Amino acid sequence: MKPEDINWVRKQFKNNKVWMAADISGQPIVEKNKVLIKYQLNQEHKYWVNLKDIVEIAPDSLKRATQKPVKAAGNRSVRKKNKDADQAVDDDLNAISIYTDGASSGNPGPSGIGVLMQYGDKEREISKYIGIATNNIAELTAVQTALMSLKRNDLPVRIYTDSSYVCGLLISGWKAQKNVALVQAIKELMTRFTNLKILKVKGHSGIKGNEKADQLATSAIVSHKDLTE
Repeated sequence: MKPEDINWVRKQFKNNKVWMAADISGQPIVEKNKVLIKYQLNQEHKYWVNLKDIVEIAPDSLKRATQKPVKAAGNRSVRKKNKDADQAVDDDLNAISIYTDGASSGNPGPSGIGVLMQYGDKEREISKYIGIATNNIAELTAVQTALMSLKRNDLPVRIYTDSSYVCGLLISGWKAQKNVALVQAIKELMTRFTNLKILKVKGHSGIKGNEKADQLATSAIVSHKDLTE
């Protein structure tokens, strides 16, 4: 099949969002029970992986996104709620809302982070290239960057991420096997805030803040590539 005949569709591979090679009907292009993927749509490198490891990204309902329940460390808790698909928000309207995402073109490969911060009618965007890293490191670094960017720690803070890895390590009690120093540094930052929650949202489900963070992370990689070519 010619490259121009390949239809790249969004899928999930081992907890990472990827693009899978499909035919015009959307069916995977399979060779020897393997399918071709890439982590970013504009990257050149592609990988053959087992078809059985490719799963669908859970579709969101038309009007709301479901937030997964996770138990937080200490007195922080995250409750299961149904969120409006246009923008998932916590019930505290006075909170600073932060959407974070990380992207890696190669995993490991050139990586970027995206952060969208909202408070009242104010917004701040962060799109930053972080060098060669894994997708997990990029996801964690996005959260770390967001926390370090906050000038006040007395206001409620709600961080939204679509990374199960981030939520597992920071609020569900997973023991870090890799990136130990980075995880510890983020946990130390978290203790400085009086009212902080990290909440899990579905990726690519119509949540504008999450989609914007993804765009910021990806554009950081593209911008760096354009500058170095």
